[in-house]
Amino acid sequence: MTSDSPDTFSKPPKGLAILLLVGPSIVWCSEYIGSGEVILATRTGAILGTSVIWAVVFGIFLKFWIGMSGARYTVATGEGMIDMISRIPGPKNWGVWITLVAQTATAAIAIGSIASAAGIFLSSILPIPPKIAGWSITIFAVIVSWSGKFNWLKIIMSMFVLVVIAGVIFVSFHVFPGWVIFFKGLIPKAAEVPLWAIEKGIDTNPWKEVLPLLGWGAGGFASQVWYSYWVMGAGYGMAKKDTFGKSADLAALKKVNVTQAKDIKGWFRVVYSDATVAMIIGVFVTLGFLIAGAGILGPRQLAPDGEKVAIQLSEIFSSHWGKFGGMLFMIGGSAALISTQIGQLAGWPRLLADSFRICIPSFGKKLKWKVQFRLFLIFFFLSNMIIVYSLGYKPVVLVKLGAVLDGLLLTPLQAIWLIVGLYFVMPKFYSTETWRIIKPHWIFAAGLIIAFIVFGYFCIFQLPYIFN
Repeated sequence: MTSDSPDTFSKPPKGLAILLLVGPSIVWCSEYIGSGEVILATRTGAILGTSVIWAVVFGIFLKFWIGMSGARYTVATGEGMIDMISRIPGPKNWGVWITLVAQTATAAIAIGSIASAAGIFLSSILPIPPKIAGWSITIFAVIVSWSGKFNWLKIIMSMFVLVVIAGVIFVSFHVFPGWVIFFKGLIPKAAEVPLWAIEKGIDTNPWKEVLPLLGWGAGGFASQVWYSYWVMGAGYGMAKKDTFGKSADLAALKKVNVTQAKDIKGWFRVVYSDATVAMIIGVFVTLGFLIAGAGILGPRQLAPDGEKVAIQLSEIFSSHWGKFGGMLFMIGGSAALISTQIGQLAGWPRLLADSFRICIPSFGKKLKWKVQFRLFLIFFFLSNMIIVYSLGYKPVVLVKLGAVLDGLLLTPLQAIWLIVGLYFVMPKFYSTETWRIIKPHWIFAAGLIIAFIVFGYFCIFQLPYIFN
Protein backbone atom coordinates (compact mmCIF):
# COMPACT_ATOMS: atom_id res chain seq x y z
CA MET A 1 0.00 0.00 0.00
CA THR A 2 1.25 3.51 -0.81
CA SER A 3 0.23 6.96 0.31
CA ASP A 4 -1.37 7.64 -3.07
CA SER A 5 -3.42 4.48 -3.16
CA PRO A 6 -4.84 3.58 0.26
CA ASP A 7 -7.51 1.42 -1.33
CA THR A 8 -5.26 -1.28 -2.76
CA PHE A 9 -6.23 -3.96 -0.22
CA SER A 10 -8.74 -6.58 -1.26
CA LYS A 11 -12.35 -6.82 -0.18
CA PRO A 12 -13.03 -9.11 2.81
CA PRO A 13 -14.90 -12.39 2.27
CA LYS A 14 -18.34 -12.87 3.78
CA GLY A 15 -20.27 -15.78 5.25
CA LEU A 16 -18.86 -19.26 4.69
CA ALA A 17 -16.26 -17.81 2.31
CA ILE A 18 -14.39 -16.67 5.43
CA LEU A 19 -13.53 -20.30 6.17
CA LEU A 20 -11.79 -20.60 2.81
CA LEU A 21 -9.26 -17.97 3.87
CA VAL A 22 -8.44 -19.55 7.23
CA GLY A 23 -4.71 -20.17 6.99
CA PRO A 24 -2.42 -18.30 9.39
CA SER A 25 -3.94 -20.30 12.25
CA ILE A 26 -2.79 -23.55 10.62
CA VAL A 27 0.78 -22.25 10.41
CA TRP A 28 0.45 -21.04 14.01
CA CYS A 29 -0.71 -24.48 15.18
CA SER A 30 1.88 -26.43 13.18
CA GLU A 31 4.58 -24.32 14.82
CA TYR A 32 3.53 -24.83 18.44
CA ILE A 33 2.22 -28.43 18.20
CA GLY A 34 5.53 -30.04 19.00
CA SER A 35 7.47 -29.76 22.20
CA GLY A 36 4.67 -28.09 24.16
CA GLU A 37 2.16 -30.81 23.36
CA VAL A 38 4.12 -33.94 22.48
CA ILE A 39 6.53 -33.64 25.42
CA LEU A 40 5.35 -31.16 28.07
CA ALA A 41 1.60 -31.89 28.10
CA THR A 42 2.15 -35.65 28.11
CA ARG A 43 4.79 -35.50 30.87
CA THR A 44 2.67 -33.16 33.00
CA GLY A 45 -0.34 -35.43 32.61
CA ALA A 46 1.72 -38.47 33.60
CA ILE A 47 2.98 -36.75 36.78
CA LEU A 48 0.07 -34.56 37.88
CA GLY A 49 -2.87 -36.21 36.14
CA THR A 50 -6.01 -34.37 35.09
CA SER A 51 -5.87 -31.95 38.03
CA VAL A 52 -4.07 -29.42 35.79
CA ILE A 53 -6.60 -29.36 32.95
CA TRP A 54 -7.32 -25.77 34.01
CA ALA A 55 -3.74 -24.75 33.14
CA VAL A 56 -4.18 -25.91 29.54
CA VAL A 57 -7.59 -24.32 28.97
CA PHE A 58 -6.87 -21.01 30.75
CA GLY A 59 -3.38 -20.66 29.32
CA ILE A 60 -4.42 -21.20 25.70
CA PHE A 61 -7.55 -19.05 26.09
CA LEU A 62 -5.51 -16.10 27.37
CA LYS A 63 -2.86 -16.55 24.67
CA PHE A 64 -5.75 -16.51 22.18
CA TRP A 65 -6.59 -12.93 23.21
CA ILE A 66 -2.96 -11.88 22.92
CA GLY A 67 -2.43 -13.45 19.49
CA MET A 68 -5.77 -12.28 18.10
CA SER A 69 -5.24 -8.72 19.37
CA GLY A 70 -1.84 -8.55 17.69
CA ALA A 71 -3.29 -9.90 14.46
CA ARG A 72 -6.11 -7.35 14.65
CA TYR A 73 -3.54 -4.57 14.89
CA THR A 74 -1.74 -5.94 11.83
CA VAL A 75 -4.97 -6.17 9.82
CA ALA A 76 -5.72 -2.52 10.62
CA THR A 77 -2.23 -1.08 10.06
CA GLY A 78 -0.28 -3.47 7.84
CA GLU A 79 2.67 -3.70 10.25
CA GLY A 80 3.72 -6.42 12.67
CA MET A 81 3.71 -6.50 16.45
CA ILE A 82 7.37 -5.46 16.83
CA ASP A 83 6.66 -2.20 14.98
CA MET A 84 3.69 -1.67 17.28
CA ILE A 85 5.91 -2.15 20.34
CA SER A 86 8.29 0.50 18.95
CA ARG A 87 5.42 3.03 19.15
CA ILE A 88 4.75 2.48 22.88
CA PRO A 89 5.21 5.82 24.75
CA GLY A 90 8.37 6.25 26.80
CA PRO A 91 12.11 6.15 26.03
CA LYS A 92 12.71 5.54 22.32
CA ASN A 93 12.16 1.88 21.38
CA TRP A 94 12.48 0.74 25.01
CA GLY A 95 10.07 -2.15 24.48
CA VAL A 96 11.86 -3.34 21.35
CA TRP A 97 15.21 -3.22 23.15
CA ILE A 98 13.79 -5.42 25.91
CA THR A 99 12.42 -7.79 23.28
CA LEU A 100 15.71 -7.85 21.36
CA VAL A 101 17.85 -8.69 24.39
CA ALA A 102 15.43 -11.23 25.90
CA GLN A 103 14.46 -12.95 22.66
CA THR A 104 17.99 -13.35 21.31
CA ALA A 105 18.93 -15.57 24.25
CA THR A 106 15.50 -17.19 24.48
CA ALA A 107 15.43 -18.05 20.77
CA ALA A 108 18.78 -19.82 20.89
CA ILE A 109 17.70 -21.95 23.86
CA ALA A 110 14.20 -22.69 22.53
CA ILE A 111 15.36 -23.63 19.02
CA GLY A 112 18.16 -25.70 20.51
CA SER A 113 15.66 -27.51 22.73
CA ILE A 114 13.57 -28.52 19.72
CA ALA A 115 16.66 -29.72 17.83
CA SER A 116 17.70 -31.77 20.87
CA ALA A 117 14.24 -33.31 21.31
CA ALA A 118 13.85 -33.99 17.59
CA GLY A 119 17.29 -35.63 17.56
CA ILE A 120 16.21 -37.97 20.38
CA PHE A 121 13.05 -38.91 18.47
CA LEU A 122 14.85 -39.45 15.15
CA SER A 123 17.58 -41.57 16.76
CA SER A 124 14.87 -43.85 18.17
CA ILE A 125 13.85 -44.66 14.60
CA LEU A 126 17.17 -44.64 12.75
CA PRO A 127 20.57 -45.97 13.88
CA ILE A 128 21.96 -42.47 14.38
CA PRO A 129 23.38 -41.05 17.65
CA PRO A 130 21.06 -38.35 19.10
CA LYS A 131 23.61 -35.56 18.70
CA ILE A 132 24.27 -36.42 15.06
CA ALA A 133 20.51 -36.61 14.48
CA GLY A 134 20.04 -33.21 16.15
CA TRP A 135 22.76 -31.66 14.00
CA SER A 136 21.27 -33.22 10.85
CA ILE A 137 17.83 -31.83 11.67
CA THR A 138 19.35 -28.40 12.29
CA ILE A 139 21.12 -28.43 8.92
CA PHE A 140 17.99 -29.67 7.17
CA ALA A 141 15.74 -27.05 8.78
CA VAL A 142 18.16 -24.23 7.96
CA ILE A 143 18.38 -25.33 4.32
CA VAL A 144 14.59 -25.49 4.02
CA SER A 145 14.11 -22.13 5.76
CA TRP A 146 16.90 -20.54 3.72
CA SER A 147 15.18 -21.31 0.43
CA GLY A 148 11.73 -20.46 1.72
CA LYS A 149 10.28 -23.35 -0.31
CA PHE A 150 8.82 -25.60 2.34
CA ASN A 151 5.12 -25.78 1.46
CA TRP A 152 5.45 -29.33 0.16
CA LEU A 153 7.34 -30.36 3.26
CA LYS A 154 4.77 -28.75 5.53
CA ILE A 155 2.03 -30.74 3.81
CA ILE A 156 3.86 -34.05 4.23
CA MET A 157 4.77 -33.38 7.86
CA SER A 158 1.28 -32.15 8.63
CA MET A 159 0.02 -35.58 7.59
CA PHE A 160 2.26 -37.24 10.19
CA VAL A 161 1.23 -34.68 12.80
CA LEU A 162 -2.43 -35.36 12.05
CA VAL A 163 -1.80 -39.08 12.58
CA VAL A 164 -0.33 -38.37 16.00
CA ILE A 165 -3.12 -35.97 16.91
CA ALA A 166 -5.83 -38.39 15.77
CA GLY A 167 -4.13 -41.25 17.61
CA VAL A 168 -3.69 -39.33 20.86
CA ILE A 169 -7.31 -38.15 20.78
CA PHE A 170 -8.39 -41.76 20.17
CA VAL A 171 -6.29 -43.01 23.10
CA SER A 172 -7.39 -40.16 25.38
CA PHE A 173 -11.01 -40.98 24.53
CA HIS A 174 -10.47 -44.56 25.70
CA VAL A 175 -8.79 -43.47 28.94
CA PHE A 176 -11.07 -40.47 29.49
CA PRO A 177 -11.57 -40.14 33.27
CA GLY A 178 -15.22 -39.11 33.05
CA TRP A 179 -16.90 -35.72 32.99
CA VAL A 180 -16.99 -35.27 36.77
CA ILE A 181 -13.20 -35.61 37.06
CA PHE A 182 -12.72 -33.57 33.88
CA PHE A 183 -14.73 -30.63 35.20
CA LYS A 184 -12.96 -30.85 38.55
CA GLY A 185 -9.72 -30.45 36.60
CA LEU A 186 -11.03 -27.12 35.26
CA ILE A 187 -10.99 -25.64 38.77
CA PRO A 188 -7.62 -23.95 39.43
CA LYS A 189 -5.88 -25.55 42.37
CA ALA A 190 -2.42 -26.63 43.48
CA ALA A 191 -1.58 -30.14 42.26
CA GLU A 192 0.42 -32.70 44.23
CA VAL A 193 3.43 -34.59 42.89
CA PRO A 194 2.85 -38.32 43.58
CA LEU A 195 5.26 -40.33 45.70
CA TRP A 196 6.43 -42.51 42.81
CA ALA A 197 7.50 -39.40 40.88
CA ILE A 198 9.37 -37.99 43.89
CA GLU A 199 11.18 -41.31 44.30
CA LYS A 200 12.33 -40.98 40.68
CA GLY A 201 13.93 -37.61 41.43
CA ILE A 202 11.12 -35.29 40.29
CA ASP A 203 10.84 -32.15 42.40
CA THR A 204 8.04 -31.90 44.93
CA ASN A 205 7.12 -28.44 43.61
CA PRO A 206 4.32 -29.03 41.03
CA TRP A 207 4.85 -25.57 39.50
CA LYS A 208 8.07 -26.83 37.94
CA GLU A 209 5.84 -28.96 35.69
CA VAL A 210 2.84 -26.62 35.35
CA LEU A 211 4.58 -23.35 34.46
CA PRO A 212 6.41 -24.67 31.36
CA LEU A 213 3.09 -26.08 30.13
CA LEU A 214 1.47 -22.67 30.66
CA GLY A 215 4.39 -21.04 28.91
CA TRP A 216 4.27 -23.01 25.67
CA GLY A 217 0.57 -23.81 25.50
CA ALA A 218 -0.43 -22.12 22.20
CA GLY A 219 3.16 -20.93 21.92
CA GLY A 220 5.04 -18.27 23.86
CA PHE A 221 5.71 -14.56 23.41
CA ALA A 222 7.39 -15.16 20.05
CA SER A 223 4.51 -17.24 18.68
CA GLN A 224 2.07 -14.39 19.23
CA VAL A 225 4.43 -12.08 17.34
CA TRP A 226 4.79 -14.63 14.55
CA TYR A 227 1.03 -14.89 14.17
CA SER A 228 1.04 -11.25 13.05
CA TYR A 229 3.66 -12.28 10.44
CA TRP A 230 1.51 -15.15 9.18
CA VAL A 231 -1.39 -12.70 8.86
CA MET A 232 0.89 -10.41 6.86
CA GLY A 233 1.90 -13.35 4.70
CA ALA A 234 -1.78 -14.08 3.99
CA GLY A 235 -2.44 -10.44 3.07
CA TYR A 236 -5.35 -9.81 5.43
CA GLY A 237 -6.71 -6.26 5.41
CA MET A 238 -4.05 -3.53 5.20
CA ALA A 239 -1.24 -6.09 5.25
CA LYS A 240 0.46 -6.48 1.91
CA LYS A 241 0.92 -10.16 1.12
CA ASP A 242 4.41 -11.55 1.85
CA THR A 243 5.83 -8.09 2.57
CA PHE A 244 7.96 -8.02 5.71
CA GLY A 245 10.37 -5.64 7.38
CA LYS A 246 8.39 -2.42 6.82
CA SER A 247 6.55 -0.05 9.13
CA ALA A 248 3.00 1.12 8.42
CA ASP A 249 2.44 3.89 5.90
CA LEU A 250 0.95 6.46 8.29
CA ALA A 251 0.08 8.92 5.52
CA ALA A 252 -1.99 6.23 3.79
CA LEU A 253 -3.74 5.27 7.02
CA LYS A 254 -4.87 8.88 7.46
CA LYS A 255 -6.52 8.67 4.05
CA VAL A 256 -8.56 5.59 4.85
CA ASN A 257 -12.20 6.58 4.40
CA VAL A 258 -15.40 5.24 5.95
CA THR A 259 -16.03 2.70 3.16
CA GLN A 260 -12.51 1.32 3.46
CA ALA A 261 -12.80 1.24 7.24
CA LYS A 262 -15.86 -1.00 6.89
CA ASP A 263 -13.80 -3.31 4.66
CA ILE A 264 -11.07 -3.43 7.30
CA LYS A 265 -13.72 -4.30 9.87
CA GLY A 266 -14.76 -7.15 7.59
CA TRP A 267 -11.17 -8.44 7.68
CA PHE A 268 -11.34 -8.36 11.47
CA ARG A 269 -14.04 -11.03 11.29
CA VAL A 270 -11.71 -13.17 9.20
CA VAL A 271 -8.91 -12.95 11.76
CA TYR A 272 -11.35 -13.66 14.61
CA SER A 273 -12.42 -16.86 12.86
CA ASP A 274 -8.84 -17.78 12.06
CA ALA A 275 -7.60 -17.26 15.63
CA THR A 276 -10.58 -19.19 17.02
CA VAL A 277 -9.64 -22.18 14.86
CA ALA A 278 -6.12 -22.06 16.34
CA MET A 279 -7.50 -21.88 19.89
CA ILE A 280 -9.86 -24.82 19.42
CA ILE A 281 -7.15 -26.99 17.86
CA GLY A 282 -4.70 -26.00 20.60
CA VAL A 283 -7.08 -26.84 23.45
CA PHE A 284 -8.20 -30.20 22.04
CA VAL A 285 -4.73 -31.38 21.05
CA THR A 286 -3.03 -30.32 24.29
CA LEU A 287 -5.79 -31.84 26.42
CA GLY A 288 -5.55 -35.01 24.34
CA PHE A 289 -1.85 -35.39 25.14
CA LEU A 290 -2.36 -34.50 28.81
CA ILE A 291 -5.22 -37.00 29.28
CA ALA A 292 -3.31 -39.69 27.37
CA GLY A 293 -0.29 -39.12 29.62
CA ALA A 294 -2.49 -39.29 32.72
CA GLY A 295 -4.30 -42.43 31.58
CA ILE A 296 -1.40 -44.41 30.08
CA LEU A 297 1.94 -43.22 31.47
CA GLY A 298 0.79 -42.21 34.96
CA PRO A 299 -0.43 -45.69 35.97
CA ARG A 300 2.86 -47.12 34.64
CA GLN A 301 4.77 -44.54 36.70
CA LEU A 302 6.57 -43.19 33.64
CA ALA A 303 7.67 -39.54 33.52
CA PRO A 304 9.27 -39.00 30.08
CA ASP A 305 12.77 -37.60 30.43
CA GLY A 306 16.34 -37.87 29.15
CA GLU A 307 17.41 -39.84 26.11
CA LYS A 308 14.56 -42.34 26.52
CA VAL A 309 11.88 -39.66 26.17
CA ALA A 310 10.71 -40.83 22.72
CA ILE A 311 10.42 -44.49 23.73
CA GLN A 312 8.60 -43.60 26.95
CA LEU A 313 6.19 -41.35 25.11
CA SER A 314 5.57 -44.02 22.47
CA GLU A 315 4.01 -46.15 25.23
CA ILE A 316 0.85 -44.12 24.59
CA PHE A 317 0.39 -45.71 21.17
CA SER A 318 2.05 -49.02 22.04
CA SER A 319 -0.55 -49.66 24.72
CA HIS A 320 -3.25 -49.86 22.06
CA TRP A 321 -1.47 -50.80 18.82
CA GLY A 322 1.68 -52.65 19.86
CA LYS A 323 5.10 -52.04 18.30
CA PHE A 324 3.57 -50.63 15.13
CA GLY A 325 1.72 -48.00 17.14
CA GLY A 326 4.86 -47.11 19.08
CA MET A 327 6.82 -46.68 15.85
CA LEU A 328 3.98 -44.61 14.35
CA PHE A 329 4.10 -42.27 17.34
CA MET A 330 7.87 -41.83 17.06
CA ILE A 331 7.64 -41.12 13.33
CA GLY A 332 4.85 -38.62 13.85
CA GLY A 333 6.58 -37.10 16.87
CA SER A 334 9.76 -36.65 14.83
CA ALA A 335 7.77 -34.99 12.05
CA ALA A 336 6.00 -32.71 14.52
CA LEU A 337 9.27 -31.59 16.12
CA ILE A 338 11.05 -31.10 12.80
CA SER A 339 8.08 -29.12 11.50
CA THR A 340 8.18 -27.01 14.68
CA GLN A 341 11.91 -26.45 14.15
CA ILE A 342 11.27 -25.17 10.64
CA GLY A 343 8.45 -22.95 11.91
CA GLN A 344 10.71 -21.45 14.57
CA LEU A 345 13.47 -20.81 12.05
CA ALA A 346 10.91 -19.04 9.89
CA GLY A 347 9.66 -16.90 12.78
CA TRP A 348 12.51 -15.93 15.06
CA PRO A 349 14.77 -14.47 12.33
CA ARG A 350 11.85 -12.25 11.28
CA LEU A 351 11.31 -11.10 14.87
CA LEU A 352 14.99 -10.31 15.43
CA ALA A 353 15.41 -8.68 12.00
CA ASP A 354 12.53 -6.33 12.83
CA SER A 355 14.02 -5.61 16.25
CA PHE A 356 17.44 -4.79 14.80
CA ARG A 357 15.90 -2.66 12.04
CA ILE A 358 14.10 -0.55 14.62
CA CYS A 359 16.79 -0.36 17.31
CA ILE A 360 19.73 0.01 14.91
CA PRO A 361 18.36 1.83 11.82
CA SER A 362 21.62 1.50 9.87
CA PHE A 363 21.20 -2.29 10.06
CA GLY A 364 17.98 -2.12 8.07
CA LYS A 365 19.28 0.48 5.63
CA LYS A 366 22.50 -1.31 4.70
CA LEU A 367 21.11 -4.84 4.48
CA LYS A 368 18.14 -6.09 2.51
CA TRP A 369 15.46 -7.91 4.48
CA LYS A 370 16.41 -11.34 3.07
CA VAL A 371 20.07 -10.78 4.04
CA GLN A 372 19.01 -9.88 7.60
CA PHE A 373 16.84 -12.99 7.75
CA ARG A 374 19.66 -15.25 6.61
CA LEU A 375 22.19 -13.74 9.00
CA PHE A 376 19.97 -14.77 11.90
CA LEU A 377 19.51 -18.22 10.38
CA ILE A 378 23.29 -18.63 10.43
CA PHE A 379 23.38 -17.45 14.05
CA PHE A 380 20.77 -20.03 15.09
CA PHE A 381 22.54 -22.73 13.10
CA LEU A 382 25.72 -22.16 15.10
CA SER A 383 23.92 -21.86 18.45
CA ASN A 384 21.98 -25.06 17.73
CA MET A 385 25.12 -27.03 16.99
CA ILE A 386 26.62 -25.92 20.31
CA ILE A 387 23.49 -26.57 22.39
CA VAL A 388 22.82 -29.98 20.86
CA TYR A 389 26.46 -30.98 21.42
CA SER A 390 26.60 -29.81 25.03
CA LEU A 391 23.07 -30.65 26.25
CA GLY A 392 21.71 -33.02 23.62
CA TYR A 393 20.70 -35.69 26.13
CA LYS A 394 18.54 -33.36 28.24
CA PRO A 395 15.65 -32.50 25.92
CA VAL A 396 13.05 -32.10 28.67
CA VAL A 397 15.27 -29.74 30.67
CA LEU A 398 15.89 -27.61 27.57
CA VAL A 399 12.25 -27.63 26.48
CA LYS A 400 11.06 -26.58 29.95
CA LEU A 401 13.66 -23.81 30.14
CA GLY A 402 12.71 -22.53 26.69
CA ALA A 403 9.02 -22.65 27.63
CA VAL A 404 9.56 -20.58 30.77
CA LEU A 405 11.81 -18.00 29.10
CA ASP A 406 9.71 -17.53 25.97
CA GLY A 407 6.25 -18.26 27.33
CA LEU A 408 6.14 -16.44 30.65
CA LEU A 409 8.74 -13.73 31.21
CA LEU A 410 7.59 -11.25 28.54
CA THR A 411 3.95 -12.34 28.21
CA PRO A 412 2.55 -9.90 30.84
CA LEU A 413 4.39 -7.02 29.12
CA GLN A 414 3.10 -8.20 25.75
CA ALA A 415 -0.49 -7.97 27.01
CA ILE A 416 0.03 -4.41 28.30
CA TRP A 417 1.82 -3.34 25.11
CA LEU A 418 -1.15 -4.56 23.08
CA ILE A 419 -3.61 -2.59 25.21
CA VAL A 420 -1.56 0.56 24.64
CA GLY A 421 -1.16 -0.23 20.94
CA LEU A 422 -4.85 -0.88 20.32
CA TYR A 423 -6.36 1.88 22.46
CA PHE A 424 -3.77 4.67 22.59
CA VAL A 425 -1.45 4.32 19.57
CA MET A 426 -3.88 3.30 16.82
CA PRO A 427 -6.38 6.18 17.26
CA LYS A 428 -3.66 8.60 16.08
CA PHE A 429 -3.38 6.79 12.74
CA TYR A 430 -6.90 7.52 11.47
CA SER A 431 -9.46 10.23 11.08
CA THR A 432 -12.16 10.51 13.75
CA GLU A 433 -14.82 9.00 11.47
CA THR A 434 -12.63 6.06 10.52
CA TRP A 435 -11.63 5.34 14.11
CA ARG A 436 -15.26 5.11 15.22
CA ILE A 437 -15.65 2.16 12.84
CA ILE A 438 -12.46 0.20 13.47
CA LYS A 439 -11.86 0.86 17.17
CA PRO A 440 -11.67 -2.39 19.19
CA HIS A 441 -14.47 -3.51 21.47
CA TRP A 442 -13.87 -3.30 25.23
CA ILE A 443 -13.76 -7.10 25.35
CA PHE A 444 -10.23 -7.00 23.93
CA ALA A 445 -9.06 -4.80 26.78
CA ALA A 446 -10.73 -7.14 29.28
CA GLY A 447 -9.06 -10.22 27.78
CA LEU A 448 -5.65 -8.56 27.72
CA ILE A 449 -5.94 -7.21 31.27
CA ILE A 450 -6.87 -10.68 32.58
CA ALA A 451 -3.92 -12.16 30.65
CA PHE A 452 -1.63 -9.55 32.21
CA ILE A 453 -2.88 -10.30 35.73
CA VAL A 454 -2.71 -14.10 35.38
CA PHE A 455 0.69 -14.35 33.71
CA GLY A 456 2.01 -11.53 35.87
CA TYR A 457 0.98 -13.45 38.98
CA PHE A 458 2.81 -16.56 37.83
CA CYS A 459 5.94 -14.57 36.95
CA ILE A 460 6.08 -12.74 40.29
CA PHE A 461 4.77 -15.29 42.80
CA GLN A 462 5.49 -18.73 41.30
CA LEU A 463 8.32 -18.44 38.80
CA PRO A 464 11.06 -17.58 41.37
CA TYR A 465 10.39 -20.79 43.28
CA ILE A 466 10.94 -23.14 40.34
CA PHE A 467 14.56 -22.00 40.09
CA ASN A 468 15.25 -22.79 43.75
